[in-house]
Amino acid sequence: MRQGTHGLGLGEKLGSYPIAGVGGGLAQMARRGGAVLYVVMIVCLAAITPPAAFAKGAVMTVVVVILFGLMLAWRRMSARLGLRRCYLYTDGLVVTNLFGGVRDAVAWSEVTELNRLSGASVFMTFHRVEISRHGRRPLAFLALGLEPPLVNALLSQLAKNGIR
Repeated sequence: MRQGTHGLGLGEKLGSYPIAGVGGGLAQMARRGGAVLYVVMIVCLAAITPPAAFAKGAVMTVVVVILFGLMLAWRRMSARLGLRRCYLYTDGLVVTNLFGGVRDAVAWSEVTELNRLSGASVFMTFHRVEISRHGRRPLAFLALGLEPPLVNALLSQLAKNGIR
């Protein structure tokens, strides 16, 4: 059964943001690699023009459109069900797992520092966030994208609470 994030005593909810793990980063890389491969194949079909080139290009385009639609449906469904989310509150944050249950909750008073690593390439763009805490294992997750809104919101909340 999925737990809610409301009864954790972390104050007022400020926002809900998507996060990812290693699998999400690899999926982003595979999706972008597939898009590049699709463009290369369409250019080759146009330049070489083998028999039934139009049919082959149409089938490839239909497959890509279906995969893109499935990706959009997964994004919408996972956001609605609260899967792999980071909820920011005035007094802390809550991270959910792949099934929507609470993976970890951190109060700002427990946080000692925030370590952030950014990577940007054609195939993968991410921010890895690691929150160190007093006497507990660090909490780490990925925020995908070049400028994810989670990173700015997290940094502003940390600054408000006097954490570097």
